[in-house]
Amino acid sequence: MALDALLVVAGLVVLARGSDTFVVGAARLSTAWGVSPVLVGAVVVGFGTGVPELFVSGLAAAEGSLDLAVGNLIGSNLANLTLVLGVGGLLARPEVVPRVLRREAPVSFAAVALFALLLQGGLGVGEGLVLLVSLAGAVVLLLRVTEQEERAVDETPADAAAEEDLVEEVEELLEADDTDDGPGRAGAGAPAPDRRGRARVARDLGRAVVGLVATVLGAQLLVVGAQAIAGDLGLSDGFVGLTLVAIGTSLPELVTAIQSARRDETSLLVGNVLGSNVFNSLAVAGTCALLAPGPLHDRGVTLLAAGSMVLVAGLAWLFLGRGGVLQRWEAAVLLGVYAVTLPLSG
Repeated sequence: MALDALLVVAGLVVLARGSDTFVVGAARLSTAWGVSPVLVGAVVVGFGTGVPELFVSGLAAAEGSLDLAVGNLIGSNLANLTLVLGVGGLLARPEVVPRVLRREAPVSFAAVALFALLLQGGLGVGEGLVLLVSLAGAVVLLLRVTEQEERAVDETPADAAAEEDLVEEVEELLEADDTDDGPGRAGAGAPAPDRRGRARVARDLGRAVVGLVATVLGAQLLVVGAQAIAGDLGLSDGFVGLTLVAIGTSLPELVTAIQSARRDETSLLVGNVLGSNVFNSLAVAGTCALLAPGPLHDRGVTLLAAGSMVLVAGLAWLFLGRGGVLQRWEAAVLLGVYAVTLPLSG
């Protein structure tokens, strides 16, 4: 049991560090290839936070534990909407950017509801294809709406500020640890600009590859440890995925939310949560269905927990749209739903 717990902890540490390294490397490669900071930010800030869930659930499904994979996805979505958003709401009452309510909120709710509906009969190849096609449609829709809003002349100050925050966050991400290209380094003997550029691309590619390998290793350790703990305690794989694994993979987002609240920089918090849920519900769930199609055996997870996931997604959308600010009592309600759901799903 102690060894199993150690595997889980080690897996979480390696997974968190590896996924962060992978996302940073991929983001820098994208900018080197001419992708705009706004688009990189949308991927990194939103979908990038779903990398741990992708590898953990994907590996679990590939190893034959679809219940663990789905439990992790439901638990991660629940944790995002209750723990991350709830704790952030209690600490700082995050303001909601208008464009988030217009774009990400309805898409996120639709993705969560579709995921919950399709998994009731198990996840087969057909369900997986529906989810992945829906992901493609959601991405195209968001990109088109974004392009239309960029052309509009009535952009609100809050929208403009949010986009500036997004670009600023991406620039900070891309400049982190970038100390080899300072302005005073172009003197005699310095490599030519194109050589420096190639060296940076090679370094960023290496960063992405190392991060990818570490993410896979961390996910493997976490899945093995979680399955062993489930067997030791007589718990179902689905319940362990819903609780232990999901909370573990959501810890980086929770820590980020707390740090953002302390610095009073919560403009991106809601968008991050909603983007992560879209990725989990469509991309990761669809991938798991293709890797290991089959029935789900833990009805407590697929019925009660999935229903609670849709409930909190709807409540979050309702609360966020009431006044542009998540009130503390609303955050407490979200946390309360989470506290009730976990023990009842066992």
